[in-house]
Amino acid sequence: MKSDEIKKGPQRVAHRSLLRCLGLSREELSRPLIGIVNGFNEIIPGHLHLRDLTQEVKAGVYQTGATPMEFPMIGVCDGLVMGHEGMRYSLPSRELIADSIELMTRAHCFDGLVMITNCDKIDPACLMAAARLDLPSIVVSGGAMLPGRLGGQCIDVATAFEAAGRLADGAISPKEAEDVEMAASPTVGSCAGLFTANSMNCMIEALGMGLPFNGTIPAPYAARRRLARQAGKAIVGLVERDIRPSAIMTRQAFLNAITVDMAIGGSTNTLLHLLAVAQEARVEVNLDDFDRIGRETPNLCRISPSGNHHIVDLHEAGGIPAVMALLAQKGLLDLDGISVAGTTIKEAIGDISILNHEVIRPFEKPYAPEGGLRILFGNLAPNGAVIKTSALSPGWKGHKGQARVFETEEAATDFVFAGKVGEGQVIVVRNEGPKGGPGMREMLVLTSALAGMGLSEKVMLITDGRFSGASRGAAIGHISPEAAVKGPIAAVRDDDVIELDLESRKLTLHLEVSEIEARLNTFTPLQRDLSAGFLRRYAERVGQADKGAVWEL
Repeated sequence: MKSDEIKKGPQRVAHRSLLRCLGLSREELSRPLIGIVNGFNEIIPGHLHLRDLTQEVKAGVYQTGATPMEFPMIGVCDGLVMGHEGMRYSLPSRELIADSIELMTRAHCFDGLVMITNCDKIDPACLMAAARLDLPSIVVSGGAMLPGRLGGQCIDVATAFEAAGRLADGAISPKEAEDVEMAASPTVGSCAGLFTANSMNCMIEALGMGLPFNGTIPAPYAARRRLARQAGKAIVGLVERDIRPSAIMTRQAFLNAITVDMAIGGSTNTLLHLLAVAQEARVEVNLDDFDRIGRETPNLCRISPSGNHHIVDLHEAGGIPAVMALLAQKGLLDLDGISVAGTTIKEAIGDISILNHEVIRPFEKPYAPEGGLRILFGNLAPNGAVIKTSALSPGWKGHKGQARVFETEEAATDFVFAGKVGEGQVIVVRNEGPKGGPGMREMLVLTSALAGMGLSEKVMLITDGRFSGASRGAAIGHISPEAAVKGPIAAVRDDDVIELDLESRKLTLHLEVSEIEARLNTFTPLQRDLSAGFLRRYAERVGQADKGAVWEL
């Protein structure tokens, strides 16, 4: 066992003494040591209950003959940092979390890991750490919050963000906005729709790194506790059989996850995170894979913000196992790979059927014939960009209009909230990419304001930053290369014509190549005062969005 390095032999008398002062017996020291990474904190709604789930995991570990040893990890709540400087720290936290898990695990010689997480960048950070360490590992998600109810309708945090735009537009009163505020988030858990957190919870399951239903059991359900305890038991079996993430997160596993992502219509941020995890796993995955699979896979689900269903509905319809079984029947998935259950994925999901054909549509009646995400290329995004087509009306085919350029998210937001935006415009927000932001901020306040004003498909929004999974409308993110490295988005000026042809997946700036090059030669990226803090170091090392926005050595 790896843990023998700190607990066996005459040279480890002092080490054992330190372990004994933790209350460990000789028998407990003889067992495998399992690191239990607890994401609990009191600021993230999706993490408030993780202390309870951690106890269940530890109980499962102990019952199965190993010794659990808990340590914490940090986290940033995307909802709370949305629309201000705090959002610059969200994506960068992914790298820090992965690094900190690596440091704790390597330093203390754990034999296996269970990571209890739930939200946005924290989910992929756990997968990145698992891939990097390649020790037997399981990721346990905390589960989704239940949707709220107001006036007989289900609502969620996306409703609350859009209420801000409706309030600014005079469509609702302050009292009505407060009613939404009070009702939208009724329980703990990751926000109730298929936003980034729940998209990644589902990806953990689709990759085989989480147990069946990891992605969809709601946080308040007793089944979530049972799943956590089962994960504690399962990790001991993985350690005994030496089943590592490298055996689970194969290229086929990533292709499976991308296929599920396209079928359910996950967050655009899944591109960044799956690409980043694949790099840590040393598996070749690129935007061409997303593009190809997106063309082949129908969109079978419309979960908020794309529709009126929520994660609890997906769970009650059969969850990700039902989606995967259906996709496999049509030859779009390979379920022969192994999962953290210690069996093949096919064996792990068992005999599952779809219980609600509106939540999970049959192939004969998909919501759309192609996947919920679409990869875009063109002279404005030569290395790629992404739009969430499942969050668009079926008849929306593209947009052509004059640009209104903003150098920061704040400037664009002020413009929109001042009521100055006009139908047909293309709002360009640059200097918000991985380096230029730095941190590649999500712009949910901006997209929600446009949605609340009824403009989300009447204007187009493009950026080298990114969008929350709760965003809907004609929002194109991840423009790559970004403005900070003099990508073509840096050449755009007010009144230039920009066109998106959704059918051909082409994003075009209607300028001659010579004019674009001339403008780029004179462009000076926005300089931010980053002092000597973490963001300065992050900006110096981070790569581009089409590669996952990971730190480069």
